[in-house]
Amino acid sequence: MTGTEKAALASAAVGVLVTALKFTAYWLTGSLALYSDALESIINVVAAACAFLAVRVAAQPADEDHPYGHHKAEYFSAVIEGALVIVAALLILREAYFGILDPKPLDAPALGLAVNGVATIINAVWATLLFRRSRRLRSPALLADARHILADVVTSGGVLLGLGFVLATGTPVLDPVVAGLVALNILWSGWTMVRDSINGLMDQAASPEMVTRIRALISAHSEGALEAHDVRTRHAGSATFIDFHLVVPGEMTVFESHAICDRLEGVIEAGIEGAVVVIHVEPGDQAKLRGVPVI
Repeated sequence: MTGTEKAALASAAVGVLVTALKFTAYWLTGSLALYSDALESIINVVAAACAFLAVRVAAQPADEDHPYGHHKAEYFSAVIEGALVIVAALLILREAYFGILDPKPLDAPALGLAVNGVATIINAVWATLLFRRSRRLRSPALLADARHILADVVTSGGVLLGLGFVLATGTPVLDPVVAGLVALNILWSGWTMVRDSINGLMDQAASPEMVTRIRALISAHSEGALEAHDVRTRHAGSATFIDFHLVVPGEMTVFESHAICDRLEGVIEAGIEGAVVVIHVEPGDQAKLRGVPVI
């Protein structure tokens, strides 16, 4: 089992624990705000399970039917997670609407807040660890899961603050109002996940900083070539596909130009984690004089 798969499985286990605590808090109080928080945690569990399946598929090597690998499977997981988050937000908005129409007093609010607070602390610690792991492993599925858990932490903090006002003022209608605000925050979080994942499915280019690093590596290690142009990049899960045209003197042998390509592929793959490099060699008269100068 890979590190990414272990992280996704651990996230599901943490999600189950947190969900149980939050539903206990809802059961103790009958609070719609705590119900909204618990419902989002259910989505966390489902999303973590989807992430686990996605990273297992993405880890499979390239085959005849998928010669470029299965990296994009992680983006599908993130899209599904975002869609689930949006559905949860809409369900919470519905409950909040009826709660505002008929507000009810809370039972054992202090105990419920304490239980929910413990769940929130667990989530905050796990979100921090998962962010580090997702960036180190360059996993879109784990990153989406970490973002969702962090949004859950923010949501829980807002819920605890809002219910604190309910206790202080004795105004039950604030409970469904807080639930509605939570739902709006969850809705925005879900839309952000879907948007970012669609960018990945649409072959979004690498960041400007990474492109600058790639161009610098090409320029520094292309001794013997004349120019590199049409440098293109795209992300697919943990992989970054890089291709460009390398212009060499027309009289250079195939063996010599191949040696330059091997050198470039080695330094780029060493400098850019997950890089998959393809280089197209062209003779000197194909220079465009607007690419990466490598003389």
